[in-house]
Amino acid sequence: MQRLRAIGAAVLSLSLVSVPVWGAKPTVSPLGTVIAAEHAHVGQAIADVGTTIYPGDWLSTDLQGSVQMRAGAARLLLLSASTATVNDSEGSPSAKLLHGTATFSTANAHAFVLYASTAAIRPQSDTPTIGQVTYVNDKELLVTARRGGLTVTVENETQVVAEGKSYRVLLDPSTDAQEPAGAGAGQGPTSRSNGPLKAGRSRFLILATMLTAAGTGVAIYESLESPDHP
Repeated sequence: MQRLRAIGAAVLSLSLVSVPVWGAKPTVSPLGTVIAAEHAHVGQAIADVGTTIYPGDWLSTDLQGSVQMRAGAARLLLLSASTATVNDSEGSPSAKLLHGTATFSTANAHAFVLYASTAAIRPQSDTPTIGQVTYVNDKELLVTARRGGLTVTVENETQVVAEGKSYRVLLDPSTDAQEPAGAGAGQGPTSRSNGPLKAGRSRFLILATMLTAAGTGVAIYESLESPDHP
């Protein structure tokens, strides 16, 4: 009997060794690092300089807060009262803006993608680029190309925002919003083929006051002006 108990214990121990630990999480590579933070959070924790950011992390800022992260050849800056989730999209860092305003800088066209509602905003080329997006609601964004051009894609339609331009982006606009007063030919952004924009799921409307936040724009530019040398 004692011998049978010993054999049973040995078999049980071997089976425990061979059974995988189902609760164990696979190793996840870091996405980036916080390089500046004030009144900001990563998830529920306070964001500090040096905090490691992983895919799926939730970044948020208070009313007087901001947080900036570096991810490869890109930087992401969340301004006050903003929220975004960060991830890895096809090998490149990305973020989805859920609330507030985000500014990103890139050293090449594939360094970063910013998603907001149904739109994807990317640098137009490999030149250093700084773009800014404000989430108004799920049907409206404000997109500004502060340095270099940007592309905005909704489903299979892509439009270009030239450097120094700021536009309202209406997602799935009504017919009345397709041709706003004052948005005449040659004033709006261009399509990939540089032809006139066709009515579609997204439409750019020129802001009456372009780049009004000049002081903020200068500060952002100075903060993100060297994405190729983070």
